[in-house]
Amino acid sequence: MLKREDLYSLEQYAQERPAFREKVLAHKKNRQVRLGEYATLYFEDRLTIQYQIQEMLRIERIFEPEGIQDELDAYNPLIPTGSNWKATFMLEYPDVEQRKRELARLVGIEDKVWVRVRGHDKVYAIADEDMERETEDKTSAVHFLRFELTPEMVRDVKAGADIAVGIDHPNYTAVVDPVPREVRDSLAEDLA
Repeated sequence: MLKREDLYSLEQYAQERPAFREKVLAHKKNRQVRLGEYATLYFEDRLTIQYQIQEMLRIERIFEPEGIQDELDAYNPLIPTGSNWKATFMLEYPDVEQRKRELARLVGIEDKVWVRVRGHDKVYAIADEDMERETEDKTSAVHFLRFELTPEMVRDVKAGADIAVGIDHPNYTAVVDPVPREVRDSLAEDLA
């Protein structure tokens, strides 16, 4: 969990931003998994969320304590707590008409995204705990997912077990098995 004292002031961030941004972008490379042509899981952690908060504070020019706390309250729930992985799930269709069509076909997809630790069952995502992001007519292009692991799964990942991710939606299926080693190792660091 991030606190106000973990953040740079706007002035400090202006100075630190180029180096911090470079560090975060390098870190994020090992925290994303492409699922087919149009879906990506971006696994969040303390560093990626700090960057997101810093950028929001910068863009919105927020420096009042209440505003900073509002951002912390909004983003802290996206930091893994030691027994889970948290991810931003994005459906990325560059063409507007195709996006509309596909989001209508993919209602419920956020509940069909899964992770699997080798030797264990799939764990399906708990989606959008902050707010409902779909209607009966279409899903959203962005969802926030939590994958809650058992203590045995955590133990096995820490011991080096492979991780697979996938989507089991009738209109969109994809599997990455296993995820690249550098992604696996980065996700293992999220677990206590």
